[in-house]
Amino acid sequence: MFVGMDLHKNYLQIAVMNEKGKVLENSRINNNLKQLEKFFDNFKDQKARIVMESSCVWYNIYRYLSEERRFNVVLSNPVKTRAIASAKIKTDKLDAVKLANLLRGGYIAECYVPDRRIMDLRELVRHRAALVRMRTKLKNKIHSIVLMKGIQISNKHYSFTHLYNEELKTLNDYRINGYLHLIESLDSEIKIVSKEIATQAKEDEMASLLMTIPGVGYYSALLMVSEIGDINRFPDSHHLCSYAGLIPSTHSSGGITYHGSITKRGSKYLRWIMLECVHVHIRTNKNSNISQFYSRLAKSKGKSKAAVATASKLLRVVYCVMKEKRNYQS
Repeated sequence: MFVGMDLHKNYLQIAVMNEKGKVLENSRINNNLKQLEKFFDNFKDQKARIVMESSCVWYNIYRYLSEERRFNVVLSNPVKTRAIASAKIKTDKLDAVKLANLLRGGYIAECYVPDRRIMDLRELVRHRAALVRMRTKLKNKIHSIVLMKGIQISNKHYSFTHLYNEELKTLNDYRINGYLHLIESLDSEIKIVSKEIATQAKEDEMASLLMTIPGVGYYSALLMVSEIGDINRFPDSHHLCSYAGLIPSTHSSGGITYHGSITKRGSKYLRWIMLECVHVHIRTNKNSNISQFYSRLAKSKGKSKAAVATASKLLRVVYCVMKEKRNYQS
């Protein structure tokens, strides 16, 4: 049995197909585990393969079907699947049938699904990233108010230090005071999460190895571990760089090949943290091979392109450290 599931926030469209391609059932049920359990009770004595597209609601359903019901579940890459089975007529019923048919023919582009531990780490580091983004937006709001009103803040204090904040409070602007209060709350939450991340990083063998790389701290190390997962799923470092979207796009036609900007496909978090680590590395280790590589490129290509190329090079170092399970050696 081949089952295609079109997932939505409120409901699930499920198509069941046999080996010959005949659709046995195509039903819509509410998106809750009780309804799902009731539906799949009809197939508990049969072998079934299930496919669903990666979306905002996939995780809970995937875990239930694969861990509790022991079905063979495949998570489909929606971008690649659409490229294979694009259609002008699109409905939920047709999408569910299409997924089941692609699974039957072996044409599903699968997504990597990490184990529960890696998923928990991923949620932890992404939560901190979300909190920091919120705090940055609030700080930018305050900057815009100060600029709009032409207010001069003392140059003796760095932005958003204690003394800087105290000077902002003397302005008696209700918006600034409100934003500062929210920033203080976020600072408290970020400290709590950061402490947990530091503890997890110290206990994780792979994160400890990554922290031997100059420029890689406890947060960036744990983020790399959570985003990469099992390093053995990448046959070489080039595939890992491709996963991070740090390889140049390529267009080849008529014997002529063009290389453009990086693809930016894959893990945006991994791509972001590698760029952050590069800036720390070249600032603190000016004589390393990576820093010298950056300096040479910056002179001819500019700092922005040099940072991206260096991030790719640093990610190859990360690959070697994780693959060989050894400390970094310059």
